Amino acid sequence: MSQCLRLAALTCAAIALAVPSMAKDKSPFLETVREQIGVNIHFTTPKPGEMAMLEAGGFHWARMDFGWEATERTKGVYDFHAYDGLMADLKRSHMKALFILDYRNPAYGPGGAPPYDDEGRAAFARWAAAAAKHFQGQGILWELWNEPNGKWFWPNPNAADYSKLALAADKAIREACPKEILIGPALATIELPYLEGCFQAGCLQYWDGVSVHPYRRKDPESVGDDYEKVRALIAKYAPPGKMIPILSGEWGYSVAWNGFDEERQGKYLARELLFNMESGVPLSIWYDWHDDGADPAEGEHHFGTVRNELHPDRTPIYDPKPAYTAAKALTGVLGDYRFDHKIVAGDAATDHILEFRKKKDRGYAVWTTSETPHSVTLPIPAGVYTIHDWLGEHRVTLTSDKSGLPLTLSDTPQYIVRGTSRER
Repeated sequence: MSQCLRLAALTCAAIALAVPSMAKDKSPFLETVREQIGVNIHFTTPKPGEMAMLEAGGFHWARMDFGWEATERTKGVYDFHAYDGLMADLKRSHMKALFILDYRNPAYGPGGAPPYDDEGRAAFARWAAAAAKHFQGQGILWELWNEPNGKWFWPNPNAADYSKLALAADKAIREACPKEILIGPALATIELPYLEGCFQAGCLQYWDGVSVHPYRRKDPESVGDDYEKVRALIAKYAPPGKMIPILSGEWGYSVAWNGFDEERQGKYLARELLFNMESGVPLSIWYDWHDDGADPAEGEHHFGTVRNELHPDRTPIYDPKPAYTAAKALTGVLGDYRFDHKIVAGDAATDHILEFRKKKDRGYAVWTTSETPHSVTLPIPAGVYTIHDWLGEHRVTLTSDKSGLPLTLSDTPQYIVRGTSRER
């Protein structure tokens, strides 16, 4: 087994220990393919038909800002009713929430800046604890701020100031409701010195997961080395006996970037989610749910899995992009399976052959990062298999003999399950 695979296996085996207060079967991690996949949203009140689309797309988690200013307009008075409504909608759609405790409150500090003094940090901590207490026991992941290393969300960013705020909130939440799940710091990209500053300050004493945003404009598989570096830092600073997983808390590809189109975005969505599983990353949040605008030159407008224009009088209310269809295909075929291991076959540097298990059933996801499609014999048990393409539109039935299953790998994932499509 390669060093990368050993790290992934050790991480998966240890993730349950990262949340010692929870029973293993209630851990928010180590779940099925569907239960490891989420999407970033920007609403508390969905449009009619929106939750149905999210559920049909196979998304199990919704990541959403839990804004301080919007929920404490008067000092010491907390109003969470908008999020009560969102939680009700998520539960009806069999989804869970990742709420980001974030952003400024003009009631504290000049100009509504992030709290830099003891009074502001104490106010933020009281509010965070009140929010966690209000929703406790509902399986929410509470994330401390969003991209605090970016000037767009934290002027003059530095790990020391952020860690003071995070620790104040973490301690308050732990005292109010010790079984809630805390994660952070939701870094923009993977900034190792900033992470190390948080870890040196003691944040890992409280965090049950380390969230990063591994944005890049190249293949998603290129994140592997970054994950190994983050994992090494966690191992260096984590409390003895506490294993803390890396979470891909926000990551997507914009169609407006040079060299990208909707097809490439969709392929990368599937490969990003699958490679995270291969790497022992138990939660992936795709950014974004729907396009935030229609300007073809504005990158921020085109991260969505569906297009921006709303069609309220029809179903579906948004036009799906290939990214949405790719998520739906992945979860439709392998959603109830759990990732087991990577099979070493073909070119180990470029070929990805992942095995999933569902009781005695096995399923597979296969693709290559090579620009040239090529044939590989998959060393899987003899039998009849159905091969699904990455969009769920085409299926073929092939038979594997004792030597394995010959298949052509390309840069788009294929999903393989035992039996014919009619039998399934």
